[in-house]
Amino acid sequence: MYSYITRRLAYGVLTVFGVSVVVFVVMRVLPGDPLVALFGPEGYTKLSAAERASYMAELGLSDPLIVQYLHWMRDIASGSFGHSFFRSESVAEMLLRRGPLTAEIALLSVVLSWVVGIPVAIVSALRPNSWGDNIARFLSILFLAVPGFWVGMLIILAMLFWFGYRPPLTNVSLLENPWENLQVVIGPAFVLGMGQAAYIARMARSALLEVIREDYVRTARAKGLSGRLVVALHALPNALLPVITLSGILMGFVLAGSIPVERAFATPGLGFAMYSAVSERDVFVMQNLVFVYAIVFVMINMVIDLTIAWLDPRIRYQ
Repeated sequence: MYSYITRRLAYGVLTVFGVSVVVFVVMRVLPGDPLVALFGPEGYTKLSAAERASYMAELGLSDPLIVQYLHWMRDIASGSFGHSFFRSESVAEMLLRRGPLTAEIALLSVVLSWVVGIPVAIVSALRPNSWGDNIARFLSILFLAVPGFWVGMLIILAMLFWFGYRPPLTNVSLLENPWENLQVVIGPAFVLGMGQAAYIARMARSALLEVIREDYVRTARAKGLSGRLVVALHALPNALLPVITLSGILMGFVLAGSIPVERAFATPGLGFAMYSAVSERDVFVMQNLVFVYAIVFVMINMVIDLTIAWLDPRIRYQ
């Protein structure tokens, strides 16, 4: 087990390094000039060649690519993550200020997906092809097909026109004001959670249908255990293993999915910051946020792998 953990850490480090190189190169080959984003098309044309060279040198974008990459790694190692083109705060300050809000949305959406998806899967698996199963599958496909940002905009418009309610648009800490913080995160978490619940329900249903046909489940029923106990004690724990893996992957994708959803709800999290950085072509913010997302995704997958190894005694790592 310890050798497996060591290998997973080594793979994680190599993955993060590879992602950093890819992100750095992609940010440099994107079309457009950072000075155009800073000064606008008209302001850019008024700059002389010497002024353009001076600004590029000040931003560190005139250095050789390897030097720029090493400077970026130095900023990451120091914890500053560089600075935004348009804001005085560093990317690290942005992460500390906006990151907790996005983390709350991600965690709450995962919890909501389990609360909704698992019961739906149990009902569907125990009574396949029934009316309840057909309705559950229809709703699952519907939430898989509908874009989250579109659902978010519908929710915002419905609350505004029917109830005259507008969620707070400020970044409120959970410790400062839990109720106002919940109002900020509940909308994006609901939209993302229902989308994840559709995946969870379909995966858990398939896993349960496979597990309840196993010999040990039939043996448990033959011993006289009730159907509920058989599902709760024997079928469901084994069927949840692939669901746990899927939840980890979905939690990583929530970071990307939060960008349009946070934009729709005007939630001041990292997703909204990424949207603003892309719109403004703020290269340093974009590459650092993508890199942070990659680190979080790798860490989530490592935790999921170790959790599966701990929960399933059949798995043996040499």
